[in-house]
Amino acid sequence: MKHQLSGNLTRDRADALVRELEPLVTGGPLELDMSAVAAIDTAGVAIVAAFARRAKAAGTGVTLIGASDNVARTLALFPMPDPAKVEEVYREGWLERIAERWFRGRELGMAYLILCADILWFTVQAVVTRTVRARDVANQMAAMGSQALGVVGLMSFLIGAVLALQAAAQLRQFGASIFVADLLSVSLTRELGPLITAIMVAGRSGSAVAAEIGTMVITEEIDALHTMGLNTTRFLIVPKAMAITLTQPLLTMYANVIAMIGGFLVAILYLGISPVAFWSRVREALFLRDIITGLLKAAVFANIIVSIGALCGFRTGGGADAVGRSTTTSVVAGIFTVIVADAAFSLLFYFN
Repeated sequence: MKHQLSGNLTRDRADALVRELEPLVTGGPLELDMSAVAAIDTAGVAIVAAFARRAKAAGTGVTLIGASDNVARTLALFPMPDPAKVEEVYREGWLERIAERWFRGRELGMAYLILCADILWFTVQAVVTRTVRARDVANQMAAMGSQALGVVGLMSFLIGAVLALQAAAQLRQFGASIFVADLLSVSLTRELGPLITAIMVAGRSGSAVAAEIGTMVITEEIDALHTMGLNTTRFLIVPKAMAITLTQPLLTMYANVIAMIGGFLVAILYLGISPVAFWSRVREALFLRDIITGLLKAAVFANIIVSIGALCGFRTGGGADAVGRSTTTSVVAGIFTVIVADAAFSLLFYFN
């Protein structure tokens, strides 16, 4: 006798899977076709293993056939009693793997766009109707902004000092050490300040958002909020988005100032440039457009970080270890997307 299992054999379908397998315990040799199984977790494997043991006790041999590579690896986590065994009769080809990744990427991209649209809509709605709680936004601003001043300041100071040293090593050969001030002011305000601050915030706050939401998914708090009729994006993400949109430009300005101080100290102590000459060059080289460009980048980077962290958190599944994977994914994807956005900004401003 042959019986086909399909769909996701996961914890949320445990009861249905038990009911489906129950009538098959007795009835002679059985082949369970796993070719249509999309995913299986430890709960599904445990149910299949328990069924195989019961079938063996009843004199029914069970063979699992058609399992894909991923499903077979998960099934191997639990020992199957003889005569139950797993046969891998199908292996995906390279073209199928490419297609699978394409469709998975397209689905992930659509989910991200929908989440961004929800965040934008509910944020505008909250500002217009004043329904968001100021205390929630203030708490998030403290967590994402003021508590990051120390690490952002230290990092910015060192980057400013190192950038000045590296530039001075080249410029002093041409007697142009004074132009260190030009390089620092423009590169920090337009490029390095927003980018480095965003990378730090992605590692610090983006990971925190993903871990918080992911833990709530695992502990079924998200399901509880849905049961109570609350929109999780509006309730959990909008305060974070509003807070990071306000704090990220301020953090970027703070980082620019601290980095300039680091470069200034190198200029006066190592290069012998007078303070008056240094700041005079800064005033001549720096324009308001440079500052506004950096702050605009910072605001966009902030929303990229929080939206990717939220997406990774909401898509957490499979157990407690999945929270760690979601956190790692949020940091890597956040930093990568920020760099891509920065490159897009650079092209946009270059041609305009």
